[in-house]
Amino acid sequence: MSTETTASVSTHILDTSVGRPAEGVAISLSARSGPDAGWQPLGGSATDADGRCKDLPALPEGVTHVRLDFETEAYFLTKNNQQAEAQQDAPANRDSGASGVFFPEVAITFAVTPGEHYHVPLLLNPFGYSVYRGS
Repeated sequence: MSTETTASVSTHILDTSVGRPAEGVAISLSARSGPDAGWQPLGGSATDADGRCKDLPALPEGVTHVRLDFETEAYFLTKNNQQAEAQQDAPANRDSGASGVFFPEVAITFAVTPGEHYHVPLLLNPFGYSVYRGS
């Protein structure tokens, strides 16, 4: 595989509710070769202490769409246990699922072009998120 014939992907997560990187979030990478093709799981990794995931699997040739699945529930449950009363006025379980986590996972799908690198940061908080194509 050549970097001229494949795209590459990296990501990081910032927990905007505390202004720090989100460590230990599992991330899965899937790809497909067109809008009607099935998703092929490629593997995954987890964020490090800097919230970065530097070792995602390489994309095979012919990939046109990529999906990153961020498993946020375990991160928020661990964080909530560590900071149980830190935000006394926060709506603890309001508008959340049975686990008290509103976004148990975040799935981001995007199109890729061979030879390009795609850095996709996730800005995350308990009640919202945003993503963008970084550099």
